[in-house]
Amino acid sequence: MTGRAISIVALALLAGGCTTPANLPTGAEAYTIIPPPSAATALREYRIQPPDKITVLVFREPDLSLADVEVDSAGKITLPLVGPILAAGKTTEELAGEISSQLGARYLAHPQVSVFVSSASSQRVVVEGSVVQPGIYDVRGRTTLLGALALAKGPSRVAALREVAVFRFVDGQRMAAKFDVPAIRRGEAPDPEILGNDTVVVGFSGLKATWRDILTASPIVAAFRPLYD
Repeated sequence: MTGRAISIVALALLAGGCTTPANLPTGAEAYTIIPPPSAATALREYRIQPPDKITVLVFREPDLSLADVEVDSAGKITLPLVGPILAAGKTTEELAGEISSQLGARYLAHPQVSVFVSSASSQRVVVEGSVVQPGIYDVRGRTTLLGALALAKGPSRVAALREVAVFRFVDGQRMAAKFDVPAIRRGEAPDPEILGNDTVVVGFSGLKATWRDILTASPIVAAFRPLYD
């Protein structure tokens, strides 16, 4: 390929831009949908699932309290007096409220119930798009967008790192936002928290991909390859 031809292709590429996951909220608006890690967010949004282990404390009622009870495959736990109760899909606050209601309706006056997740099972996160190893990954504990990308062995060499989308269900509605990974790496933007069942999609840069094709096919410009890798 001649230098003139390469120049023509370069102009076309600059006009073409890159392929993005979607036209999604960015900047401050993105962080209202997919916020950075915080203790309050994690406690509010985490939903119990099998085979989590949970602790149920009923104030001044040790016989009604349970420690490290495992959520069974049906998503239930069995409590004294109450019997089987569905725990899966609920936050700790929601489960505590339901237990309190059932105890208060039949046995206790104004019961005070607290629920804690003493051992969380692994959660699954999907990472796809322009990453080295797309797939479904098990995550234990908390992770962030950079952590999710690391699970997939990092972005590919044709990734559009300013076009990384995170998809999440919030109150049954699918939400999404787009993040600038280079800004996160430089500490100029927060690293958003990734939760179980989130999907991370890394955009594809047509500009990078085409330049790599040109540089691979053309010995004339091989000396300039480091400029475009």
